[in-house]
Amino acid sequence: MSNRFVVILAAGQGTRMKSKLYKVLHPVCGKPMVQHVVDNVSQLGLQKVVTIVGHGAEKVKNQLGEQSEFALQAEQLGTAHAVLQAKDLLFAEEGTTLVICGDTPLITAETIEALLKHHEQIEAKVTVLTAYIDEPAGYGRVVRNSEGHVEKIVEHKDASEEELRIQEINTGTYCFDNKMLFDALSKVSNENAQGEFYLPDVIEILKNEGYIVSAYQTKSFEETLGVNDRVALSQAEQLMKRRINRKHMVNGVTIIDPESTYISADAVIGNDTVLYPGTVIEGKTVIGSDCVIGPHTTMKDSEVGNNTTIRQSVVHDSKIGNDVAIGPFAHIRPASVIGDEVRVGNFVEIKKSVFGTGSKASHLSYIGDAEVGSNVNLGCGSITVNYDGKNKFKTVIEDGAFVGCNSNLVAPVTVGKNAYVAAGSTITEDVPENALSIARARQTNKEQYVGQLNNKKNS
Repeated sequence: MSNRFVVILAAGQGTRMKSKLYKVLHPVCGKPMVQHVVDNVSQLGLQKVVTIVGHGAEKVKNQLGEQSEFALQAEQLGTAHAVLQAKDLLFAEEGTTLVICGDTPLITAETIEALLKHHEQIEAKVTVLTAYIDEPAGYGRVVRNSEGHVEKIVEHKDASEEELRIQEINTGTYCFDNKMLFDALSKVSNENAQGEFYLPDVIEILKNEGYIVSAYQTKSFEETLGVNDRVALSQAEQLMKRRINRKHMVNGVTIIDPESTYISADAVIGNDTVLYPGTVIEGKTVIGSDCVIGPHTTMKDSEVGNNTTIRQSVVHDSKIGNDVAIGPFAHIRPASVIGDEVRVGNFVEIKKSVFGTGSKASHLSYIGDAEVGSNVNLGCGSITVNYDGKNKFKTVIEDGAFVGCNSNLVAPVTVGKNAYVAAGSTITEDVPENALSIARARQTNKEQYVGQLNNKKNS
C-alpha cells in the first residue's frame, strides 16, 4: 500500500443554503458535515489530511482542530484552484491523494477504502468514483471506452443525446497519483463560461498525456449525495438516521419506531436496551444494556449504566448509574452524577449535583449545587436554595437523611447523617446528625375569624 493523503474541499460558503452558518458546518445527525468526512477518512491510515478552507475558515479550523492541516483558498476560483492551495503541504510527497468534498457526509470509510484499493491495485494515475442512478439529470456523465476505462466526463449541459442516456455519473470524488496531480493542476485553464479552474480538467490532461483514467463504481448512489441546499440536507439527515438506527438494531438494540428516533453518529448503546418513539440521543452519549429510554426523552453527552429507565425527560452532560428510574418530566442538567438505584420522579430538576446510591426525590423538587448522600429521601417540594442573586452556594445532605415536604435548605448548609427535617421548614443553619429540625412558625388558629370578617364587610 502506497502512502495516502487526502484533500477535503471545504472552502465554499454554500449560498444555496441561505444561512449564516457555512455549508460544511451544517450538522447531519448532530455532527457537522465536514466532521463526518474527516472522521471517515481518518479510518484509512492516511499520512496527511489537508482541508481547504475559505469562507468561515476559523470556524472550520476550530471544529476539526488537530485532525487536519489547513490551506486557505482566499478567493473561490474553482475546484482545481482549491486543490492547488494544498501544493505547499503535499507537492513533495509520493503516493496517492484522495480528493473529496466536505459536503458529502454519507460516504463511508468502506467505500473510500474500496476506491483506494482499486486505484492502487491497477496502478492507475487517476481514478474517478462513479455511481449508477436512475434519474441522472444534472450530473456529469462518465463515458467509458471499450476496455472499460474512462474516455471522458461530460457535463449534462454539454452531453449529446446518446450521452444523456448514460446513467453512470461522476460523484466528484477522485484518487490521483500525488505528483502527477500537482503537475497537471499547473496546466488547468480557466477558459470557460464561468472563468474557473475545474478539477475534472486534470483528468482530460492526464488522458491526453497517455495515462489510463480508471473508474470505480460504488453500489450506493446515496453515499455520494452532496448537500448544497436545505432539501438535500434533510435527505442526508434521513439517510444518515436510518443508517445509524439500523446499525444499533443489528447490534441488539430495540427501536420501537425508527422513523421517530434520532441517534447521533457517536452514540454507543448496549444490547437489549429499548428506545421508545420520540427519543433523541445526541453527542457522545453512552447507554448501557437493558435500559428503557423514552418515549420523548432527550439525552446529550451523557453516560447511563445498565437496567436504567428514563421516561419523558431531559438529560444533559451528566452521569447516571445502574438500576435508576428517572421521570416522567425530570430534568438532569449538566455536571450531575446520579448514583445506582436512585429514583428521580416527575418534575424534579437536578443541576451540578451528586445524588447518592439509593436516594429518592420522587416529585416536584429542585436540587442544585448539592451533594446528596446515600439513602436520602427528599419529600415533595424540597428545594436547595443555592443562589443569592450573585453567588452559588453548596448544600450537603448526608447519608440516611429525611427531608420533609416543602422544605427549603438555604445554602450553604449541611443536613447531618440520619437527620430529619420537618415538613414546611426553612433551614438556614446546619442540622446535626440524628437530629430533628423544625423551622417554621407556630400554627395559630383564630376562631370565628370568618364571621367577624364578613360583619366588617357588611357594616
